[in-house]
Amino acid sequence: MNEPPTSWEDASPERLYVITGGRSGPSTAVHLDLVTLVVAKGSARPEMQPEQAAILRMCQSPLSVAELAAYAGLPVSVVTVLVGDLMAAQRVYVRPPVPAAQLPDLALIEAVIDGLQKL
Repeated sequence: MNEPPTSWEDASPERLYVITGGRSGPSTAVHLDLVTLVVAKGSARPEMQPEQAAILRMCQSPLSVAELAAYAGLPVSVVTVLVGDLMAAQRVYVRPPVPAAQLPDLALIEAVIDGLQKL
């Protein structure tokens, strides 16, 4: 007897190839790294791929590309392709992460401390 075909695995290379349409990078010129924040402009539409719809649902508040990949259970490269497609369709916008706070000038801190001690 013949064995039944193996089931479609969620993380199989074939599935990831189909999701991205065979592309390995985003279709937009914007560079997406792990900490790029993605925010949805609207809600998902019925004609969208399930993975794109899931990204839109997750991005109602800003999420990084790394967080999207973790929550979706997809490789980062696949998520960057999907986010690039959503950007091209103007369904999401991306923004750089909030920069790390700069330390205040040490001379300013010393001047404030001196002023407080003189009070």
